[in-house]
Amino acid sequence: MAEKTYHGSCHCGSVKIKAKIDLTKETGRCNCTYCRKVRGWGVIVKPEDFELVSGAENLSDYQFGTFSAHHLFCKTCGCRPFGKGYVEEMGGDYVSIALSCLEGIEPEELIAAPITYYDGLNNNWWNKPAEVRHL
Repeated sequence: MAEKTYHGSCHCGSVKIKAKIDLTKETGRCNCTYCRKVRGWGVIVKPEDFELVSGAENLSDYQFGTFSAHHLFCKTCGCRPFGKGYVEEMGGDYVSIALSCLEGIEPEELIAAPITYYDGLNNNWWNKPAEVRHL
């Protein structure tokens, strides 16, 4: 498997996205307070590989901590198809796509996707947390 174009949306369909993603490279889960609560599982892409197809006017933004990430969600249904931000250590601007909001993705693709775990809870992002089974 290599880079493929995926389409996705929030639950009500107001926010639609499109992104070029290579699920054979890396997906991520984090143990920070936000990701734990939303059970986040995503994949990072560069902004040029992402398109907000529709629904910009229906997005709301939540930020906390360092305010480096925009946790975007649909004002109608609350789903979070993507977020974005800037972190120098990640190569600058990024878009994080929620795998749960991608349409037509086969279970086998998700099963085969490698997962990297991040210790955001302890601001130790480049190391795996001691425990990941709950993520």
